[in-house]
Amino acid sequence: MPAEFVHLHNHSDYSLLDGAQTVQTLVNTIDDLQMDAVALTEHGNMFSAVSFYNNANKTGIKPIVGSEVYVAVNNRFDKKPRAEGGWGNNHLILLAQNYTGYKNLMKLITVGYLEGFYYRPRIDKDILREFSDGLICMSACLKGEVPEKLVNNDWVGAKETALEYAEIFPDRYFLEVQNHGIDQEQVNIENMKKLANELGLPLVATNDAHYAEHEHWEAHDILICLGTGKERDDPNRLRYATPEFYFKSQDDMYKLFKDVPNAIENTRSIADSIDLSIPTGLYHLPKFPLPADGDMPDTDEYLRSICNKGIVERYGDITPEIKERMDHELGVIKTMGFSGYFLITQDFVKYARDNNIPVGPGRGSAAGSVVSYALGITNIDPMKHNLLFERFLNPDRVSMPDIDIDFCIERRGEVIDYIKKQYGENSVTQIITFGKLKARQVVRDVGRVMGYSYGDVDRVAKAIPNELNITLDAALSKSPDLQTMANGEYKELVDYSKVLEGMNRHASTHAAGVVITPGDLTDYMPLYKSSQGDITSQYDMKSLENLGILKMDFLGLRNLTVIDHTIKLLQQKDLIIEIEKIPIDDSKVYELFAKGLTIGVFQFESSGMREFLKKLKPTHFEDLIAMNALYRPGPMQNIDKFINRKLGKKKIEYVSPALKPILDETYGIIVYQEQVMQIANEIANFTMAQADILRRAIGKKNTELMETLKVKFINGASNNNMTKKQATNIYGLIEKFAQYGFNKSHSTAYAYISYQTAWLKTYYPAEFMAANLTSEMTNIDRIVILINECRKLKIDVSSPDINVSNIHFQPINDTSISFGMNAIKNVGAKALEFIIAAREKDGPFNSLFDFTSRVDLRAVNKKVLESLIMSGAMDHLDGSRAEKVSTIEIAIRYGQNIQSERDKNQVDLFGDSASGSGVSMVPNLQEVRPWSDGEALANEKEVLGLYLTGHPLLEYADDLEDFSNHDFTESIQYINLDVVRIGGAIQNYKIHFDRKNKQMAFFTLECLGGHAEILVFSNTFAKYKELLSEDNIVFVSGKPTDNANFSDLKLIADEIVPLEKVRDYYAKSVNLRLELEKMMPQNIEDLHTLSKQYPGSCNLMFHYNDENHRKKRILSHNTRVSSSREFLTKLRDVYGKSNVWVE
Repeated sequence: MPAEFVHLHNHSDYSLLDGAQTVQTLVNTIDDLQMDAVALTEHGNMFSAVSFYNNANKTGIKPIVGSEVYVAVNNRFDKKPRAEGGWGNNHLILLAQNYTGYKNLMKLITVGYLEGFYYRPRIDKDILREFSDGLICMSACLKGEVPEKLVNNDWVGAKETALEYAEIFPDRYFLEVQNHGIDQEQVNIENMKKLANELGLPLVATNDAHYAEHEHWEAHDILICLGTGKERDDPNRLRYATPEFYFKSQDDMYKLFKDVPNAIENTRSIADSIDLSIPTGLYHLPKFPLPADGDMPDTDEYLRSICNKGIVERYGDITPEIKERMDHELGVIKTMGFSGYFLITQDFVKYARDNNIPVGPGRGSAAGSVVSYALGITNIDPMKHNLLFERFLNPDRVSMPDIDIDFCIERRGEVIDYIKKQYGENSVTQIITFGKLKARQVVRDVGRVMGYSYGDVDRVAKAIPNELNITLDAALSKSPDLQTMANGEYKELVDYSKVLEGMNRHASTHAAGVVITPGDLTDYMPLYKSSQGDITSQYDMKSLENLGILKMDFLGLRNLTVIDHTIKLLQQKDLIIEIEKIPIDDSKVYELFAKGLTIGVFQFESSGMREFLKKLKPTHFEDLIAMNALYRPGPMQNIDKFINRKLGKKKIEYVSPALKPILDETYGIIVYQEQVMQIANEIANFTMAQADILRRAIGKKNTELMETLKVKFINGASNNNMTKKQATNIYGLIEKFAQYGFNKSHSTAYAYISYQTAWLKTYYPAEFMAANLTSEMTNIDRIVILINECRKLKIDVSSPDINVSNIHFQPINDTSISFGMNAIKNVGAKALEFIIAAREKDGPFNSLFDFTSRVDLRAVNKKVLESLIMSGAMDHLDGSRAEKVSTIEIAIRYGQNIQSERDKNQVDLFGDSASGSGVSMVPNLQEVRPWSDGEALANEKEVLGLYLTGHPLLEYADDLEDFSNHDFTESIQYINLDVVRIGGAIQNYKIHFDRKNKQMAFFTLECLGGHAEILVFSNTFAKYKELLSEDNIVFVSGKPTDNANFSDLKLIADEIVPLEKVRDYYAKSVNLRLELEKMMPQNIEDLHTLSKQYPGSCNLMFHYNDENHRKKRILSHNTRVSSSREFLTKLRDVYGKSNVWVE
């Protein structure tokens, strides 16, 4: 039975930082209240419209799509501050009565953002008149124009406005009343009743629900503070007057409006008058412009003609197999009506290639298409790599083909501009996406609003495990520390955070998504304009797919940019590299993979991947494809089995010999989704299209469909002379592995980029690393990793120097790279352009004052100068870093004066002297105490992210060298150590939880000679937890995880000792190597005297070679010595550093 009351004015979290309920929560709440219809009226937008429409229909609730729009006081183009203050707008509710109204609402909402935005997206009455058809209008809350005038006792103005709206929306305009216990609303109800009677207009009751339940009002209050940037205890902040803005029941609403029952009844009338159906499941493809000569009657024929030409260019001789494959693909494409889609894609890819914009070899399942290969969309031969078309396009699974394209990250925008030119600015836009309040973010945001200190909030946030997409509930079940906080003084913080978690926080532009429509975009979606001026759809990726709009991912892939930059650096040396033509069987490249030296190599950089590479020792391209597919959650559990079978350590077994041809390349293990399809096709007689349905059913764990297909599979296999038991075993194997199977087409395409980057690193490491460093200049953490890799490659990255360095990193020769100054924090490319232009025009800078007199000081400001000095880029100029920093303001004033006088063409700066004596007026540097080494290095790290000119650990070098048994000069395999002990500073400290939910830790130990990755399991962690925090200097003893040729040292920690206790803890003996034949009696006496001066608890051990050159040692039984630095230094001064050590 239909409800008698319908909520017609409501907000979800798509009313950003105002609505405190998700769309799903809103729909579920209405369902729980046993109501059959509901409206969603976001503030000035339609972000949620499609999601809401689908969710409501799925739940059996009638969706009413609308918006609470902002109407400009004068007109939408008037954007001047108002004398009386305020933002110059009033609220108004619009509901789409039918599809015409829905389309008009999209137009209006778009105009609000693109034309009328002033604090809020505003429309005006002129544009309302133009697009009023199919819309129901309600006068809104107290911020509506009519209620506002009534509250301000402007009866005549309210009457005029109501009549104006009634004229714009004949028989579709309602006077809205609300009752949240606010005094002004009570007055408004009486006024509205009077106005309705006088003008013959209907009343409607709403509750302006911003949250689902009464108890969520405080969480909503906090969300409002987030949106306005205020703390909760700020007396001047925006706040809702009462906690009544939630979904009330029908009975509650009747009680509130018992004096105006018709206002309740009219909600039902409005809901019943609405007949909106948003078409989904249809495709709206733009029309591809065919050649003007008219030889091609349609897109199908034109596609075939291009393919016929392209296939010859790709293969030369066309075998019957290739022709049959292409004909089959073209037939499917034609049947599904996607010829235009392929032509559009090949057109912009061709544009990119013709304009030397780097394009990836392929991405996703599109690499499995011979048509894509022939058209030049991909560079992967699907026949060579046994890739399947049906994984990409399946006639039994009608959905839009999904061709995602990788472009050079720097030139992706050029391709989007070309598409806009081809199909019209009004038909192409980028796609919106929404940032969510994730676990750590929501705790930080809520904590700030509630007035907690940064330190307190940081402590709570850091107690949340650092896991991808972890929820607060999951974090509470894993983290004892968080549980303690949530049950104690931070209970409110965590409780409110749980209510708001997962809600939308802000809108931004999707990194890759672009949509193209057959006509005007606003016939299909409303548009949004960001504060930066970017125009996007208001519907997100999923909503656009649902509407059948052509969506493409234009991804900016940094590695393509790295390859392109490397090739251009090599061109400067007259080396021309055609990266598409390099051999893919180069043993030196596979050696690099086998050693795990893959920092900077696409897809193979992570420490876990490098460890597996060292075990696998890949020898051919198929190994790279497989590792690309296996190294991800799920299939990772098969990596060791894959490696052992490849290396012959385990026997390769097949459930049936029939599987051998399909699984041979992966040593009997199902690695790819395509293998599942091949098994179903060849063993159970499934068509490839049916095999793809099976693959999807298993991947999505659709048990009902899986059971149906299992019967079909066993029956089909039985018809192929296979026993039921064999068929059942094979199906069991498929079920076990297929859910982890990866798309081979995608893995193959990306393995090509991986190989290309590895090839460049193998043969041209300086150019490759310089290009890599340049591509990561805004990411200091990556710069640190890449510079450490350069050190391993024996490539020196020199400190930045304003007289030598450029904007980008540049190879100087095969073993050195000049630091790219754009990687210095606070120093932007614009400032550097001015600096380099001045250097090229008038030569090197010879002082700080010379520098400021020649560069543009509007771009090269105080912050830039400070960062350049702190980085060491001005070390070659006179003065210490401290002196130069303290003189910056004087130097800037001097430079401004010089430039001002130069502009006036005056020679003498300070007087009438014509002898150039103005030079003597150059100021002096301020005399200040030079920075200590520690201060200089700390400043250096602040702006560079790493230490280039020294290391703070040098202060502790004696201890670190005395008690470490590994110095990074050679591989662990050559030292033969069971336990490695190294000292250094803790960096990148992260706490995780093991399978038993116990805390463990990972960190990098930054040592003098290199760095090691440290893994601290739960038992060790519990013992040494107090010693572990960022920058602490400790010694770690443990077992190396891998004895193979290494790229990074990895230790499992057994013992951790703080630096200050290391001598007392580890020093057992002081060892001295003597050359007895050179020792004189006086030398022995001196040694004895020195030893007596430094008594302690350590044995004194002498090492020497006897007359047969055999190593001997003697313990001094009556002498115990100290292991102090002072004593060791004195011994080393006499006997040499390498002849004195501590054990």
